[in-house]
Amino acid sequence: MSEPISIDIWSDIACPWCYIGKRNLEAGLAATASDEDAPEVRITFHSFELSPDTPVDFDGDEIDFLAGHKGMPREQVEQMLSHVTNVAAQAGLEYNFDKLQHTNTVKAHELLHHAKAKGLQHEMEERLMSAYFTEGRHVGRIDDLVALAAEVGLDAAETAEVLQSSQYLDAVRADQAQARAYGINGVPFFVIDGKYGVSGAQPAEAFQNVIRDVWAQRGADSEEELAG
Repeated sequence: MSEPISIDIWSDIACPWCYIGKRNLEAGLAATASDEDAPEVRITFHSFELSPDTPVDFDGDEIDFLAGHKGMPREQVEQMLSHVTNVAAQAGLEYNFDKLQHTNTVKAHELLHHAKAKGLQHEMEERLMSAYFTEGRHVGRIDDLVALAAEVGLDAAETAEVLQSSQYLDAVRADQAQARAYGINGVPFFVIDGKYGVSGAQPAEAFQNVIRDVWAQRGADSEEELAG
């Protein structure tokens, strides 16, 4: 039996295209699950901060942030957010930019590493993205993050201690260093089997095809090895 395909995803929980890409990947994998020889995958999320200079408590809404950060006219930002909201809806996601609380995400990334150590990284990733884009929850302050962590089954007291001590900050920085080594300067970015890079929130069909191709190649390689 072949080893699972590794899918390493560099993303930021405050990246709207990352949540869309996550959903499209999940849809692509769901489509392969009924294959006679269904691919097996192992997904790991890695840290990438889109705006590391953002304050924890940003004074303004998402339009204020993007207009100031990217120097875009407010009308253009509004059109861009409307487009992203529509694309998200097609992926089954409800984005509420009017409620969104822009913040620094480094502590959220530390939390994801803690969740990974406890076997709950996928649940934590989903909870953070949903809280941020759909519910308008704050995901930059330790108390707010601890509350979200408890919702997915992490111990609140332990999580608070981990975040206050910055126990996983080095792991966050290591992910970011690996991204630079790969030449990743935008997210989402998917590295499949350590060989193939897929950039951006590709459609579900694109993920479906590449996963099937990699799995088929795995099978062909295994047959060659058995044949000697």
